[in-house]
Amino acid sequence: MRKTRILMIHETAKIHPSAVIEDGVKIGANVTVGPFTYIGADVEIGDGTEVMSHVVIKGPTVIGQDNRIFPFAVIGEECQDKKYSGEATRLVVGDRNVIRESVQMHRGTVQDRGVTTVGSDNLFCVNVHIAHDCVVGDNIIMGNNATLAGHINVEDYAIISALSAVHQFCTVGAHCFIGGGSIVVKDVPPYVMAQGNHAKPFGINIEGLKRRGFEKPELHAIRRAYKEIYRSGKTLAEVKPVLEEMVKDYPSIGLFVKLFDNSTRGIIR
Repeated sequence: MRKTRILMIHETAKIHPSAVIEDGVKIGANVTVGPFTYIGADVEIGDGTEVMSHVVIKGPTVIGQDNRIFPFAVIGEECQDKKYSGEATRLVVGDRNVIRESVQMHRGTVQDRGVTTVGSDNLFCVNVHIAHDCVVGDNIIMGNNATLAGHINVEDYAIISALSAVHQFCTVGAHCFIGGGSIVVKDVPPYVMAQGNHAKPFGINIEGLKRRGFEKPELHAIRRAYKEIYRSGKTLAEVKPVLEEMVKDYPSIGLFVKLFDNSTRGIIR
């Protein structure tokens, strides 16, 4: 007796005849799926998303609306971690992301949150790798061949340039800029520019902050916080009360305090 296939594909979706769609897939309105793409069971794809040719998507995975996924991307594959034993961990991707050729995003592990999370409005260039249990925010750019190991937190508006690699359990702070070819082995504070092997700080990402609407008084406060951290000769324990006082007038300084409170690897120096 032939098994009935359970598919939830919106009538406006356009699926190429050569694409392989497994049971238990949910595909929203105006989604397009290109030739020779494979979509495994327990995958949900939101309205307006474009999945091009030769893409592999495995579940459990949820992909939001209006994403563009380019050829040879592998989304939601099981993670590259020896402790993974086939558990039903997940990948969740937001909206309006551009996922270029050969990008890899892996599901989480039960030893952590059990889910890898990717936000919205991000650009992931060719061959970007996002490993298990990462939390990637919104409006992030990752250049060609940029790589995240497992358990990494990348905060909003961060830029990780081409050929850079980030060590597991690190945080890449909001609005920071990592120069090309960098090796990041400790946390990068928010707003900071860093580069090198191992990556070292070399100032504040002022131009990026200006483009995002930061006003002069706030920029001056962020510069002052940077000087307290890197040029005062104080320990982080001595710097933290100064920053906490600054937060009263400039809430953006709170991102420094939050990172210091949550850091497990220490910050780049």
